[in-house]
Amino acid sequence: MPHRDDVAMYCDAIEECYEFMLAYAAQGVADDHESRNGAQLRQLLARAVDAASGLPDACAAVAATMPPDVARPFEAYAGMLRADAEKALAALRLVLAQPRISSQLVDNLNASLHVRTLLTDVFLLDEVLAAGNTAAGNTEPGG
Repeated sequence: MPHRDDVAMYCDAIEECYEFMLAYAAQGVADDHESRNGAQLRQLLARAVDAASGLPDACAAVAATMPPDVARPFEAYAGMLRADAEKALAALRLVLAQPRISSQLVDNLNASLHVRTLLTDVFLLDEVLAAGNTAAGNTEPGG
C-alpha cells in the first residue's frame, strides 16, 4: 500500500533519535562540538525533524487508501498526530538551533511532554500498521 513505507521510515527515524538522545543525555557532555557523538546527535535530530514534519501527511495518505469505515478513525488519528508533531517540532527545532547542545539540554528535551507524546503516537501508529488490522478494513482487536 502506498505511503506505508514512508510512515514506517518516519517512525523509525523518530524512535532512533529518541533512543540516541537517551544515551547522549547520560554522557555528561557540555558541548556537542567537543563530543564524538555530537555530529551524530545533530544529524539524528535533523532526521527526526524531517520525519515529524512528514509523518502526519504520510499517515493521512495511508488513510486515503483505506475503506471508509477504517479511514475515518485513521484520519482522526492523523489530525491528532499533526497537532502533537507541531508541538514536538517546536522543541526539536529549538534545541537544533542552539550553538551548543549539552547532555543536560538533551535530557530536558527527552523529558518534554510534547516529545514523549509524539513518541507515544509513533509507537501506537507503528503497532497498528504492523499488526495489519487496517489492511483489510478489519477494526476488531486481534484480527
